[in-house]
Amino acid sequence: IPEDDPRNPAVIADLVGDNVGDCAARGADLFESIAAEIISAMILGGTMAKHCDIEDASGFILFPLVIHTFDLVVSAIGIMSIRGSRDSMSKTAIEDPMAILQNGYSVTLFLAVLAFGGSTRWLLYTEQAPAAWLHFALCGLIGIITAYIFVWISQYYTDYKYEPVRTVALSSSTGHGTNIIAGVGLGLESTAMPVLVISVSIISTYWLGKTSGLVGSDGQPAGGLFGTAIATMGMLSTAAYVLTMDMFGPIADNAGGIVEMSQQPESVREITDLLDAVGNTTKATTKGFAIGSAALASFLLFSAYMDEVASFSHVSFNQVDIAIPEVFVGGLLGSMIIYLFSAWACAAVGRTAQEVVNEVRRQFIECPGIMTYQVKPDYGRCVSIVASASLQEMIKPGALAVISPIVLGVVFKMIGQYTNQHLLGAKAVAGMLMFATVSGILMALFLNTAGGAWDNAKKFIESGALGGKGSDAHKAAVTGDTVGDPFKDTAGPSLHVLIKLLATITLVMAPLFV
Repeated sequence: IPEDDPRNPAVIADLVGDNVGDCAARGADLFESIAAEIISAMILGGTMAKHCDIEDASGFILFPLVIHTFDLVVSAIGIMSIRGSRDSMSKTAIEDPMAILQNGYSVTLFLAVLAFGGSTRWLLYTEQAPAAWLHFALCGLIGIITAYIFVWISQYYTDYKYEPVRTVALSSSTGHGTNIIAGVGLGLESTAMPVLVISVSIISTYWLGKTSGLVGSDGQPAGGLFGTAIATMGMLSTAAYVLTMDMFGPIADNAGGIVEMSQQPESVREITDLLDAVGNTTKATTKGFAIGSAALASFLLFSAYMDEVASFSHVSFNQVDIAIPEVFVGGLLGSMIIYLFSAWACAAVGRTAQEVVNEVRRQFIECPGIMTYQVKPDYGRCVSIVASASLQEMIKPGALAVISPIVLGVVFKMIGQYTNQHLLGAKAVAGMLMFATVSGILMALFLNTAGGAWDNAKKFIESGALGGKGSDAHKAAVTGDTVGDPFKDTAGPSLHVLIKLLATITLVMAPLFV
């Protein structure tokens, strides 16, 4: 039976999964990024203003809240600007939905730049450093450009208009194995450009902040980290619009499912297939955007953690020396957490999928009337299997994320006391956090992009290329898509949350490690 056939007892679970995974979960992911960034930026702004003896620090503290208020306004205008030029009754070729969404994004970006420039002049101008606001506005501009580049890179690697996805699709014509190899290769390659962009963004905004003219009471430049915080705000200043593009994916996917289930004509399915392929790309671009913002937010939380350790221990703590064996071991364990977490997430999907397949087979055997449309399948049974498994299976990975930094910090603190190495626990946790963030960013980029590329390679073949639906190439592409689903919908997005969760837990538990 074809995909999204109403006789399939698991079809409703599939449509529900698209909603909860790509609407609710991505919203929670970006909400967490924005919350972490607002809190860390307000703390950094207030601390820096106090350190630089600025009389009225309210502008530096309230700035993140004002920026995200503007985000709602500019994103709303961007959403309202989305218009198609083609009449619904017209027989002309369908417009590219991605181009229409991109036009709205361009409007949102333009308005975000204006709002950011005005807000920095209004709130961050100070007599002590008259040019500081301009430096911070440039930091925000770099953040906005970083967001745009991330969206473009994700689109390049996951949209079948471009070469990478077509290469994966072409590899499907020689079998299942070559499809998997091509997808894994594409995913690994896709980590390079985003990492270069994040690296340039962090260094340039730190330097712009440092040269802003703000000087601390000790005579040293003080705006470096605040510059990076403002870049994170810039990146997230269009978050509402990017989240809107993400929501487009599951809506198009569910529309395609409803069209298939209600047995609409093939011409209708062709339109929803095109929308579905664009939806896969918008989902992938949002995941790229989310991991970029998670990387910048984690950098801020890492800096906040080091400041907190210094304030509790009354000892300067601004460097982490990985030449200390215990710190290096902490880093290794941090990287291990990422891979173990990803393994448990993918394995959980595999186990649950087997349960669902067995349930579907049972219904087909016990109720032969399902295949002739005489008996309605028990859709609710598959939904309940998946819902209960999703809660049970995440206990172990969740416990790993929460418990491991605490255990690591306490154990190495005790070793430090025994060997007379001050702050060893805090240093080992810092090493763990640093390595886990780096590994997590790369792993999430790989998983998200490979999964999106496999999915759209299948969509490209279904559009009529390489033999179309039912061909050997299509069967190989379906295998790739099946492997890609736990990559892009479970392990990849979970890592965004894991990176920020580790940073938040270490920040909250810092007094334990001193």
